[in-house]
Amino acid sequence: MTPEILSIIMFFSTLTLLLFGFPVAFTLAGSALFFGFLGDYLDIFNFRMLGFFPQRIFGVMINEPLVAVPLFIFMGIMLEKTKIAAGLLQSIGELFGTTKGGLGIGVVIVGMLLAASTGIVGATVVTMGMLSLPTMLKAGYDQKIATGTICAAGTLGQIIPPSIVLVLLADILQGANEEAALIAGDLAPNPITAIDLFAGAMLPGLMLVVMFIIFIYFYAKIYPDSCPPIKTTRSRQEIYIEAFKNVLPPLILILLVLGSILLGVATPTESASVGAAGAAILAFTKGELTFKNLKDVSFSTVRLSSFVFVILIGASMFSLVFRGFKGDELIEHVLTTLPGGQVGALIIVMLAIFFLGFFLDYIEIIFVIVPLVGPVLIANGADPLWLGIMISLNLQTSFLTPPFGFSLFFLRGVAPPEIQTKNIYRGVLPYIGIQVLALIIVGFIPEIATWLPRSIF
Repeated sequence: MTPEILSIIMFFSTLTLLLFGFPVAFTLAGSALFFGFLGDYLDIFNFRMLGFFPQRIFGVMINEPLVAVPLFIFMGIMLEKTKIAAGLLQSIGELFGTTKGGLGIGVVIVGMLLAASTGIVGATVVTMGMLSLPTMLKAGYDQKIATGTICAAGTLGQIIPPSIVLVLLADILQGANEEAALIAGDLAPNPITAIDLFAGAMLPGLMLVVMFIIFIYFYAKIYPDSCPPIKTTRSRQEIYIEAFKNVLPPLILILLVLGSILLGVATPTESASVGAAGAAILAFTKGELTFKNLKDVSFSTVRLSSFVFVILIGASMFSLVFRGFKGDELIEHVLTTLPGGQVGALIIVMLAIFFLGFFLDYIEIIFVIVPLVGPVLIANGADPLWLGIMISLNLQTSFLTPPFGFSLFFLRGVAPPEIQTKNIYRGVLPYIGIQVLALIIVGFIPEIATWLPRSIF
């Protein structure tokens, strides 16, 4: 048996275990150790390579940009737990909901604002599901358009900065960029940072928001009975004042966080600190910064952050053994010999990520798939910045695609009993199509992703 064949067996065995729901971090590390021992026994793998693993762990722990992950998580959970996000949702819903389809448009706008302030898909979907779904159903909205809009709006946290996905992708792509540079003989490649991806994701994210709004607008025109206006007893002046009070503070926080990053005033880690402190200050002004809330937010942050970093460490073990079997060389050979050259390789990778999103979590795809295909695609001429935005847009669909779309499960968990699961699945189908269309547009017009960061920096 050759090392290349064993690398293929290792990859698909690990993928199978993940599909059966085994813990991600332990599956990655356990598979690596098992096949490492097997390869050493077959004399096709040098087990001493695992001596480099402590260095990889140390590299993860001293990686300053990754410190932004728990800080952004803290910021998002604080805004959700202290009902700041709830006030935002209520105000925007009343502001837009008095027209046909307006409530759906309001949900998309709130999803955009929550994405820019929390970056956590689960928290956004659950919050909007608990607060806006009953309102939409009471107003007479069809179950499919109501549930589909909430699920889709919740996924905007994947692409709109400050997205945790972009922070993780930046770290992985930087490693891929350095490997690709070594292949090309470039000893000083241009670095790929979270700042670059944040700037690159702005226009695609806003484009996606506009596409969602256009869809709801025309859907309401064609099916007016499915998207009726809501009735309110409050005057427009009262609605405007309430919206001003609830929208302005988190909007200022968003502008401080993103503005400081895009203007080069602060690094993502520093701006994440500002965001975390700002969210706590907002909670204090609302009278919601209680010891119980602070404790709940802190524990939730630790749990989610530990989940991400443990997976990252397990993925480091997996990639080390996989490369020891020359699996990276095999992938490079396959992708470079595909018909269509660079374009053909990119299409195959994008299709693979899309279909893997049916079954795997975005974190699993980032840590397992991207490190394997990223260096090859970049070495073949793909712009790493554009590639990162393409992958991020693609990963966004994984939250909506059945059978394991996490947004679907999040909403199902908080939806009223009368909501049929099949209607949630049917409701997200148009939005999946819109996201795929957005991916194709960015694929054909890379400037949508590259223009802003290249203009600013």
